[in-house]
Amino acid sequence: MYWNEKYECLSRDELKQLQLERLKQTLERAYHNVNHYRNTMQAAEVEPRDLNTLEDLQKFPFTKKQDLRDNYPYGMFAVNLSEVVRIHSSSGTTGKPTVVGYTRNDINNWSELMARSLMNAGVQKEDVIQNAYGYGLFTGGLGVHYGAEKIGASIIPISGGNTKRQVMIMKDYGSTIITCTPSYALFIAEVIEEMGLGPEDFKLKAGIFGAEPWSENMRNEIEQRLGILAIDIYGLSEIIGPGVAVECKYKNGLHVMEDHFIVEIIDPETGEVLLPGERGELVFTSLTKEALPIIRYRTGDISRLIVEECECGRTSVKIGRIEGRTDDMLIIRGVNVFPSQIEHVLLEIGETEPHYLLVVDRVGNLDVLEVQVEVSEKMFSDEVRQLEVLSKRIRNEIESVLGVSVTVKLVEPKKIARSEGKAKRVIDKRKI
Repeated sequence: MYWNEKYECLSRDELKQLQLERLKQTLERAYHNVNHYRNTMQAAEVEPRDLNTLEDLQKFPFTKKQDLRDNYPYGMFAVNLSEVVRIHSSSGTTGKPTVVGYTRNDINNWSELMARSLMNAGVQKEDVIQNAYGYGLFTGGLGVHYGAEKIGASIIPISGGNTKRQVMIMKDYGSTIITCTPSYALFIAEVIEEMGLGPEDFKLKAGIFGAEPWSENMRNEIEQRLGILAIDIYGLSEIIGPGVAVECKYKNGLHVMEDHFIVEIIDPETGEVLLPGERGELVFTSLTKEALPIIRYRTGDISRLIVEECECGRTSVKIGRIEGRTDDMLIIRGVNVFPSQIEHVLLEIGETEPHYLLVVDRVGNLDVLEVQVEVSEKMFSDEVRQLEVLSKRIRNEIESVLGVSVTVKLVEPKKIARSEGKAKRVIDKRKI
């Protein structure tokens, strides 16, 4: 089922021609209206007229989050503020907020992309969407909201938190779709079970989850405990918000909305563009954004490109599941460690709760990694010997995957804090 079959199923030649035309317009708009882009292009000795093929995009400099911070709040806007109808921003907890603006056309395009995304995941006009993404400056809530309304589905703008009320509304209002972070979906599943309910008490058929990396095993856990199809969605406010890429029901990669964005994968160390299938950092260029055109934006997210025909009939390039972030990546004794690798191991073993915390510290000159894992009430009451066996098994499995030694600490139920948004997986105590 397509929302816009014309663009979702364009031939590759037609798509590349459309991208080239839109890319030229975007570079011109950015060069002539944004001082930052004009300065960085001149420093790189390149101008919009130097772009003749899509491959020429590699000549143009990258944009980083710090560039948006350095031009806080409106320095990256390519239109007058009078043309901006919506402003979103990051929380700014790690520095100046990144501020993004939208013209009326930008909002219309965003709604179109979210309508496509929701329909990719199987949403129909008859569905009732319980939207537990946060509303406000965060783009998740309103992104889903406008896409759902464009389709004509019913949306419940409940936002995150107050989980027992979420469950009550989900049951009483007959929600068929849930949208939130995957870690919050698991928390909802936990509360449902504590309330003595099960999947058969609800009408849920699918969930659309994003805003944080999650593993295939976590998908399996959510699908089993909620009795739904779990779909991955990707986006970030600097590009447009949710709706940059989304899975279809075949769940073998996220379709990129290539008529609105060009995606590259680069080596995060050298900036070299990598081939499809190779693992590296996602880089996006917008093709239709008016208020905040973005050129070669380094997302920090680690993934890979998938170039293959999809059973759903869509022709776009896909990206693999986000495996982690360059800035969330832990380096333990020279080894790159992503929380998602450990999550995968824990859920593969399947004898613990899906809640964990990584604590990194430095003892002497040696980095140490402790993996705290929550176990069930039943398991926690078992003999010490059995807990020791489980702990040793988890340690061996993780060390086999990571190639570094770890300690494993099994903790009692509810010991690890739950999240109603993005889960906090790492505490890094190192003072380097």
